[in-house]
Amino acid sequence: MSHYLKHLEQVKERFDEALEANGFESVLIYAGQPRVAFLDDNAYPFRVNPFFKYWIPVTENPKSFIFYRKGGKPLVFLFQARDFWHAQPQLPPGQWKEACDVVLVDNIATVRSKLADELATTAFIGEDFAPMNEWPVAAHNPQKLIDHLHYQRAVKSECELINMRKANLIAARGHNAARDAFFAGKSELEINQAYLAAMKFRETEVPYNSIVALNEHGAVLHYDVYETEAPTEHRSFLIDAGAYYNGYCADITRSYAAKDGFYAELVEAVDAAEQAIIGEIKPGISYLDLHVSMHKRIAKILAEFGFFKVDAETIYERGYTRAFFPHGLGHFIGLQVHDVGGFLKNTNGDSFERNAEHPFLRLLRDVEVDQVFTIEPGIYVVDQLLEPFEGNEDFNWNRVSELRPFGGVRIEDSVRVTADGTENLTRDAFEKLK
Repeated sequence: MSHYLKHLEQVKERFDEALEANGFESVLIYAGQPRVAFLDDNAYPFRVNPFFKYWIPVTENPKSFIFYRKGGKPLVFLFQARDFWHAQPQLPPGQWKEACDVVLVDNIATVRSKLADELATTAFIGEDFAPMNEWPVAAHNPQKLIDHLHYQRAVKSECELINMRKANLIAARGHNAARDAFFAGKSELEINQAYLAAMKFRETEVPYNSIVALNEHGAVLHYDVYETEAPTEHRSFLIDAGAYYNGYCADITRSYAAKDGFYAELVEAVDAAEQAIIGEIKPGISYLDLHVSMHKRIAKILAEFGFFKVDAETIYERGYTRAFFPHGLGHFIGLQVHDVGGFLKNTNGDSFERNAEHPFLRLLRDVEVDQVFTIEPGIYVVDQLLEPFEGNEDFNWNRVSELRPFGGVRIEDSVRVTADGTENLTRDAFEKLK
């Protein structure tokens, strides 16, 4: 049996379990449709429902549905508009067409008519657009059912892993082109264009707005402005940019120094710490413990580079690392960049509360085999976060000022958990391109 067919069997088993546990006989998943801008007739870029692409590798076919009855065969209603204004979506080849019953429709009302009495015991999962929000289904987006499915999704099938490896390979190709454009003295806009061109992507086809930050812009965690003119001096470059393959995501960050010296050495130190924390990963440990361990490593770097007049232990104990490393160590990744289920304790939907000391950490579950998550430590000069410490003599403010023109450092890889360690999807991809 192929990897896709095995994946589809796993998805069916997971839905069978979730539907049974929540009292539904079937599920109707809506791909979604583009939303039109207010007082306009132009639509925003389309993003498919992640549950839709969980079943089949179809990401650009809005107004389509998947209907699944427990133990049955998926029924796919593919929407094909009778429309001479637009090109019809190009469906990807593959076994999904044989593994599912496929029906072409040009009117959403046809779906309701064909399902008829089935809807009374069906859970609907998708955005509530008219007229589906008036269909007589058993429930719209029942949270207990969705939580059950989200909890299961954290463990990836081999088919999903294959897609994520390919997504990382595509993104790594773009990252290499962006790096070369930086060293060639290009602007942020030109670097982003080089990234997209290397992957042969349109800007609307990447999973999130790429962060292409030169110099002090690297301190803005989600910077996506793209200056059109190159700065007079290239000091540093931080790029956080991803790619899709069959609907699965890559999310990679790299930092580069224009020349040797203080910042280049800091990049090397963060990179080494990131690889060291990956070496701590094993099944059964808490992701929160990894995050805390990373803060202690960040404290050590801050001490070694002279950002403080106190030692690493004191830096950590007094909470200073959170001003330089404010975000979480990472997050689940898969069908979504920030994949779901990071706070779920079980399939019942019981959740961990956000950690008060680390409120931006998106993942609190224990580590399991075949989970995939990012590891992305960083060190930045964010003035807003440093303001509460103004005048604190534990800080070496002159050293902090030295980093400010460089913005910051972040290194990010996607890591799969194995029984005896990890598989680094990102570094493996870069290695293949050498």
